[in-house]
Amino acid sequence: MTGWSTADIPRQGGRTAVITGATGGLGYETALELARAGANVVLTGRNGAKGQDALARIRAQLPDAAVTYETLDLANLASVADFAGRFAATHTALDLLINNAAVMSLPKRQVTADEFEMQFGTNYLGHYALTALLLPQLRRGHNTRVVNLSSLAHRSGVINFDDLQARRSYAPWRAYCQSKLAMLMFALELQRRSAINGWGLMSNAAHPGYARTELIPNGPGTDSLSWRLGRYLQPIMSHSAAAGALPTLFAATSAAAQPGGYYGPNGFYELKGPPAPARIMPHARDTAVAQRLWDISAALTRVSFDQVATAA
Repeated sequence: MTGWSTADIPRQGGRTAVITGATGGLGYETALELARAGANVVLTGRNGAKGQDALARIRAQLPDAAVTYETLDLANLASVADFAGRFAATHTALDLLINNAAVMSLPKRQVTADEFEMQFGTNYLGHYALTALLLPQLRRGHNTRVVNLSSLAHRSGVINFDDLQARRSYAPWRAYCQSKLAMLMFALELQRRSAINGWGLMSNAAHPGYARTELIPNGPGTDSLSWRLGRYLQPIMSHSAAAGALPTLFAATSAAAQPGGYYGPNGFYELKGPPAPARIMPHARDTAVAQRLWDISAALTRVSFDQVATAA
């Protein structure tokens, strides 16, 4: 696996991929390379102008690329359901779902359209609902994979069932860590349930290390301590968004990727470098917590994987 690069991506002709947060950063780089490999790629995002710009940039490099854009706001469950409905109306199957979109460490507590804490709602609950609603199409896919974007931040995460929405006490980094721990636990639990129920999915996860994207400027902002320190550390401790997307692409396409696997950069502290198996903290493997989180997520989003699977 050492030295794995975009040149190692198998041909993706005939496969359909949906990528959340694909108008910039990691999502855009992932979409670009999957399109280059021949996949039919559906880019999603909240901003239509950015979506059209992303399509134009991909088509400028790949004139024959099969790429489209659809509006999807993960901070609004109605938007998630609307997208899933539109997708089902035009696609019978989905081969690859990459749950990539995220917001990071918002300085002040914000809430989604459904009154969830913004990071937990956008980064995790929106993706939970999206994956469940797309389950019928995923089950009809070929060699179907679901990739969840987690983070090194999962190592510090705690699922605070007593205050999931940070109503009593909000701390930006703590909320982000919880959301990214939830994404990793979701990936592992989805794989367990797929195996038990015969859904036919490979669910795994990835993280980008320290990738230079707009996540910090769009979250804590350029006046934050993390941004100011990052400007000095970036040359030696970070890599580009394109390099940061490699673990996701590996998880999504490589024959060496494993069900329930987790992939990140292979360098110091997993900050940068080619993709390799990443460290999963012991608390992320707590199946009792994962099962409780799954059940609470179904109640909060009013979407049940079991009901969707039965209906399919």
